Amino acid sequence: KMVTIYGGVSAYTQTRALRDDPEIVFGCPGRVLDLLQQKVLRLDQVETLVLDEADHMFDMGFLPDIRRIIAKLPEKRQNLFFSATMPSYIRTLADQVLKDPITVQVDARAPAETVSHALYPVTDSLRRPLLQKMLKSHASGRVLIFTRTKHRARSLATVLEKQGHRVSALQGNMPQNKRQRAIDGFRNGRYDILVATDIAARGIDITDVTHVINYDMPSTVDAYTHRIGRTGRALRSGTAYTLATQADEPLVHRVEKVLHAAIERRTLEGFDYGSFSPQNQGYRSTEKKAALSRSDHRGGMTAPPQRRGTQRRRRISKRG
Repeated sequence: KMVTIYGGVSAYTQTRALRDDPEIVFGCPGRVLDLLQQKVLRLDQVETLVLDEADHMFDMGFLPDIRRIIAKLPEKRQNLFFSATMPSYIRTLADQVLKDPITVQVDARAPAETVSHALYPVTDSLRRPLLQKMLKSHASGRVLIFTRTKHRARSLATVLEKQGHRVSALQGNMPQNKRQRAIDGFRNGRYDILVATDIAARGIDITDVTHVINYDMPSTVDAYTHRIGRTGRALRSGTAYTLATQADEPLVHRVEKVLHAAIERRTLEGFDYGSFSPQNQGYRSTEKKAALSRSDHRGGMTAPPQRRGTQRRRRISKRG
């Protein structure tokens, strides 16, 4: 028997399910602590602790809660930590909780072969109008837009909604019930566009996302591959657009090294760039291989040839 417990919804159903002594409990740290304090949940017989997306938990501010939960567990148990990245704070936590842990690291992977990539040089002032033009001319279907901050996600979603788009925002500090409504609305077609931050989009599993747009360049190569991995699933074709300024050039080059190809630089036909010249942005391809996408004079594209790999995933395991 399994039970899932999380905040943002009534705890009544979850409490009743826990009284049936489930063998497996999936839980968010906050609700787990609440039910521990209410003495509805007991952890004294736990044999295995699994901490998934450990880096994400830290980013969300859950580390203190996780430490309190671990303090309630039996000393003798198996621990499994999963993390897309292994920053120092996750390593420190692992060293404190585990004894002589075994680390399993899997190489980073490029996005799916069915995803085509294109980069649109912009300035900060041109970013929003270019996106608006892009949504009208190129990005029809189910579109996932990534921003760097929750404030930008909210404000961008508001602007797009006023322009008549069916859009919702997804941010890390949203109550669980509102977060679920946004995801469900995007999945069932109520919304055509979902504007999200990296943290909020973790765990989203929607197979028919047609476009991913990096409104803001992600801060790491890992974040880029995670974002782009939201499209091109289940052998479907997908498209990834990135709006990049001159300051983003170093990360663009690192992404190209992972992709083993140069990302095609494009301009948006019919868009007024004013005094800005995208062709003079200064980007230089870091690979001599073919660009990841090819466009004809109308802006169409084909899926790029890419190298398959395995998703980067790390696990720390200790028995006893």
